Amino acid sequence: MAKVIADFGLNHRGSLETLREMVRAAAEAGADYAEIHSMRADDLVYRERFEEGRVEKGQVSAIKRPYREEYQRLKQFNLGDEAYGAFIDECRAAGLKPLAAVYTRSRIPFLASLPWREVRVLGYDCGSYPMIRELSERFDHLFISTEAAADEEVERTARMLKGRSFTLLHSVALYPAPLERMNLDRMGYLRRFTGSVGFSDHCSVEGDGLKAAIAALYLGAEVIEKPFTILERGLTPDGTMAVDPVQLKELVGYARMGKEELGDLVARMPEFKVMKGVKHPELSPEERLNRDYYRGRFASRVKGLVVFNWEEKKVF
Repeated sequence: MAKVIADFGLNHRGSLETLREMVRAAAEAGADYAEIHSMRADDLVYRERFEEGRVEKGQVSAIKRPYREEYQRLKQFNLGDEAYGAFIDECRAAGLKPLAAVYTRSRIPFLASLPWREVRVLGYDCGSYPMIRELSERFDHLFISTEAAADEEVERTARMLKGRSFTLLHSVALYPAPLERMNLDRMGYLRRFTGSVGFSDHCSVEGDGLKAAIAALYLGAEVIEKPFTILERGLTPDGTMAVDPVQLKELVGYARMGKEELGDLVARMPEFKVMKGVKHPELSPEERLNRDYYRGRFASRVKGLVVFNWEEKKVF
């Protein structure tokens, strides 16, 4: 049976009480993991090219995402350090495994001091080798998302983690991601490097339901990660990508199905062939723009200097 990760993201909106309620709702729906994001607005990086965006030869070469506006937006979602211990306690009381998504290397000592042994590496850090090395030395298992990651980044990361426990999660760097960009066959490529492969689903629930997750399960995904919310979609940062408690329970039901049952569902899915796609897809222009923005969006501050997750510089 596949494992289901309810990804809370920033959908708690900075409220510890909402976070607690999310844990209880995810447990009641039957999820295996609850995932919290270790984002801090103060780790956001000012980068000139995103202040107004850039257009070169009629093509967008950098998206517009002004630092000040983004900082103010993210600041309202900050959780204090005490929330992480409360989150772990709440998860354990509810029978869920707690999981953290790591944003910067400077937070690794704090996260490693807490009683959890698994973490997730965000997709744009699949090629952040110093960060992955430091995490692998402190945690028992890594979930590594691969959205917008080049083959050579995936392969180098896998070589570095040889002999260690890790899961590679296929994902698409579009939010929401359309079914025709799923390329779920890429999970077959990822399986060359680890026996544990899964899918991080960014599809619109309102538009496409759980079709991509069902198809991924049929194709052998051992893990499904899906944004989760208990708030109205207009209030949740993940918007239409997030499942509510009823939909999460439905997803868990699919994850518990066998191959034959999933095959019956897929057989009635005209989109299945297009969702399979190819093992080595080229990034679309929008995916390239997202990679450019999100890789390096956050960084560590060390003695007044900004240190990105991929830089071979001492952080702690």
